[in-house]
Amino acid sequence: MAQMDTLYDENEHKCLRFSELVEGEGVQANQFLITHGEHAAVLDPGGDLTYTPLTIALSRQVDMQSLDYVLASHQDPDIIASLPRWLMHTNCQVVTSRLWSRFLPHLSSNFVTGRLDQQLEDRIVSLPDSGAAIPFGDAELLALPAHFLHSVGNFSFHDPVSGILFSGDIGASMGGEEGEVTDFERHKQAMLGFHQRYMASGKACRLWAGMVRKLEPTMIVPQHGGYFRGPEMVDAFLRWL
Repeated sequence: MAQMDTLYDENEHKCLRFSELVEGEGVQANQFLITHGEHAAVLDPGGDLTYTPLTIALSRQVDMQSLDYVLASHQDPDIIASLPRWLMHTNCQVVTSRLWSRFLPHLSSNFVTGRLDQQLEDRIVSLPDSGAAIPFGDAELLALPAHFLHSVGNFSFHDPVSGILFSGDIGASMGGEEGEVTDFERHKQAMLGFHQRYMASGKACRLWAGMVRKLEPTMIVPQHGGYFRGPEMVDAFLRWL
């Protein structure tokens, strides 16, 4: 059953996590909404399996036409395959790696003819490898390099207002705790196989963990499975990684 968790809600700034939107076959994935006053950004919205239930849930929270951004941590189908619908039904800009932005027309072939073809470039925000600060009303969102941690052009997104780090597939788990992780020793077994297979570079893991420690995030929230709240859990995950 579809679920919505409020990760943060203070002073007109809100972070929401949506889960269990996939019915039938398909890998479960988490989707996220950040709002700041009248501004809104969706993180890793997924593909056709999640588009309809996600937009129904989002429409209860924000005016979809006023959506500022769709943020895509990398290029996988469960991250951004629904791109054509977001381009057609909202006025958002799509934020993703410069490496992958040139491939986005392959996902939106139905909409890259005529007038929409001229607009597509204007609607893509291409991130340099070093990352960037993304304007968000009188705040900002930070795109942080996470290259080679599942994807060669990969980013994590940090929300400085809430202190939450949205880590994409870093920290992803299958079959572990859903929601807030309370037993790290048990939960790490659900992360092990995925990270060994898809994040084989110890150097990349250490560089990312070192960068994240300097941010002192209040939470690390992956795109699959449970999330880590508070300094003890965040530290336990970073040491494990």
